[in-house]
Order: sequence, then C-alpha cells, then structure tokens
Amino acid sequence: MSAALSLTAGRLTICLGPGGVGKTTIGAALALDAALSGRAVDVMTIDPAPRLLDTLNLQGRPATPHDVALTVLKPRVGGRLRALRLDPKRMFDRLIERYAPSTAARDAILGDRIYRGLSTALAGVADYMAAEQLLDLRQEGVSELIVLDTPPAHEAIDFLDAPRRMLELLSSRALTLLGASREMARGPRGIFDFAARAVLTAFDRLAGLHLLADVQAFVQSLEGMYAGFAERAALAQAMIREPTTTLVLVATAEPQRIEQTREFVSALNRLGLRPGALVINRVMPALPDIEEIHRARLPASLKRKLQRNLADFSALKAREAAWLETMRDLSPNRLPTLIAQDLGREPETLKDLVRIARSIRTAG
Repeated sequence: MSAALSLTAGRLTICLGPGGVGKTTIGAALALDAALSGRAVDVMTIDPAPRLLDTLNLQGRPATPHDVALTVLKPRVGGRLRALRLDPKRMFDRLIERYAPSTAARDAILGDRIYRGLSTALAGVADYMAAEQLLDLRQEGVSELIVLDTPPAHEAIDFLDAPRRMLELLSSRALTLLGASREMARGPRGIFDFAARAVLTAFDRLAGLHLLADVQAFVQSLEGMYAGFAERAALAQAMIREPTTTLVLVATAEPQRIEQTREFVSALNRLGLRPGALVINRVMPALPDIEEIHRARLPASLKRKLQRNLADFSALKAREAAWLETMRDLSPNRLPTLIAQDLGREPETLKDLVRIARSIRTAG
C-alpha cells in the first residue's frame, strides 16, 4: 500500500492544519488517488482555491455531490470520485426540512428573520453544518470513503468540537429560558430564577424586549425538533471519533508553522483526539549531484552558475531538513510523518493532483 493510500484506508479522512499549507490540495489529491485505486470516494471542500474549484469542476455547482470525470486517468474497476463544496445555509435548511413537524412549520421557520440571520452569520453554524453534511454523505451509503478538508486551524478545532457543543446547547438552561413564553417574559420577575433574569437582562441591554420576543418565538418554533437535532449531533460526534476515521495534520516546513502546528496538536489532545499522521506539504524535490554538473557538456561559465545555484538550493534544503526534524517531534508520541513534494505551482489538472499524491512518502 502506498503512503497516500495508507491515509485513506478507513471510511473518513479529515485534513487539518493552519491556513495556507495546502490542506484542500492534499485532501483532493488523497481522494483522487483512493478513487483511482478502485474505491468509491466523496471529497468535501469548504473553501477551495479558484483553480482547485475548476479542477474538481465545482464552479457554479449546487451544494450536492457531483461526479468528477476520471476516464482519462483510467481508474480501477469500481473507482469513482464525487466532489462537493459545503453550503452551510443550504445544509441548515435541509435539517429544518427533515425535522419540521409540518409543512407550515417548515415554511415559517425558513422564512423567519431570526433563522435567516442565524443560518448565515452565527459563529459555529458552518462548523456544525459541515459535520451534518458528513453525516448525510455517510448515511447515503454510496461511498466507501469520505475525505474532508477543513478551515484554518482554530476553525478546524471548532468543527471537530461542533457536535459536542450542539449537544450542550440543546440541553442547556439558557435554551430552556429562551423557550419560555413571552407572557412569562413580561410577567413579574419573581417567576424567573437568577439565571433567567441574567439571560433576559443581557438581551434587553442588546436590543430590547422586542428582539427577545422574536428570539423566543423562533426558539419555540424549533421545539419538537430538538430530539432529532440531538440524535444527529451524537451520531456526528461518534463518527469523528470512530477508529475508521483518520485525522491528517497538514503543515509546511517553515519556522512560522512550527508553533502553529504544536498548538494545534495540543488542542487536539485536549479534545481527546490524535492525528493519524503529519503530512509536511510542499517539500523541495531532491537536488542533483554536483558531479552531474561536472560531467555535463556545458560552457564553463554556465557550469559555474549552476554550481552557485546548487549551493544556494542545498543550503535551503539543509534548513528545510532541520525544520522537518523539529516538526516530527511536535507530538509527545511522535506522529508518523510523511512528506509531499512541491509541485512548483498551484495544481491545475487532475494529473497534477495525482502527481502530488504519488509524491507522498515517509519522511527521513
């Protein structure tokens, strides 16, 4: 089994790490390589670069999986790749459509101004909807593997913890208080305990009782759906922690990434999670031996220039090797560390993604 395929041997592979290290590219490359090996694969991306959108034919596509044409790459029998770009608002709408007790209730919620604001702007909604989308793909049952790339590090932690936080919210005292009737909100304060008064006072300071009444009406409209939400959140939380889920930490061999990656590993440990591997992306390719320059039939002036260039690149390569060694020691138990070669440019075609996947190998 190749190094790339070892990262996608389970049912779910999640690529994590700081922004700008190529998580989306690595995720797409891993998914494509697994599909070419004969597996049915879904790849879900959250914020892809424009060129990768074109490569996966995601430009202008709705937030539903679509097939990526692989014929030119000659996949093994059974191999196929579907790509999907997450749309948190659409996913939230689908959740409401699934659990609303009636058509009238569904339409009322989807048209509610509080709902429209929450579904597009509330911190954490996109994180939880990504988990919801993963769960939908899993329960659809047509793919053997799902590969996900995540937002930058701190947001990726939010994504991993989103199902747990949703469960906490659904069982919280604050939600119960917000669901209290508006008549009680207008009644004597003795009806409420100290916690209730704190919640109401906070809302009153922010926007007055009119907004509170709207929020309470919205929360009340969701009552009866909470059990379904909680069930889904528990399933999503379990899926992320399954033994068949692999967390792949992606980084680059740069000094500014070392501390970011260390902090990310620590944050994962606090959640009780451990990456299955560390992939150092955009590693310099092997350099030619100086003897090759000596043997080449070239003008002496050109040979001298090539020798100077080789010396400069060798110094960069040595520095990169030192950073690589430091990054391998970021985890207390030293993560399995792989490297992916720098393509020298942004990937533009599926063949570019194949080259990246096939370049992945064990470091050292």
